[in-house]
Amino acid sequence: MQDNQPRGTIVIEDLEIGMMRFLQKQVTDHDIALFAEVSTDRNPVHLDDAYARETMFHGRIAHGMLTAGLISAVIGEQLPGHGTVYLSQTLKFMAPVRPGDIVRAEVEVQAIDHARRRVTLATRCLVGDTVVLRGEAMVLAPSGKFD
Repeated sequence: MQDNQPRGTIVIEDLEIGMMRFLQKQVTDHDIALFAEVSTDRNPVHLDDAYARETMFHGRIAHGMLTAGLISAVIGEQLPGHGTVYLSQTLKFMAPVRPGDIVRAEVEVQAIDHARRRVTLATRCLVGDTVVLRGEAMVLAPSGKFD
């Protein structure tokens, strides 16, 4: 399940404080297996049901960075979008994401430095009403001006 907004680019000249974009994605067992393969993070809390049941999570959870990757997708595809360069990202993991959960990744413009083309973005992911991840990103936004 995906509920995405239009993809493309919003140049810095058109950004406004409070602009927000999001995507929703159901995290599947396949996603977790693929992330484990690509990242080489094969921690059994993500992959082994029996092991994970004995942890503080009482079951398997998705990699935190898989969830954080959804924020990257919103930034790179929607806000500001194509041509954006990530400069930094803080993350605080608040609750686990489990296989089958539908994650909503949200990005909101907090501050704009037009002179340096820097944009500060509030970032968060939710499962239902539960915030599972929050943070802040700094990006270099694309410009519509040709110097």
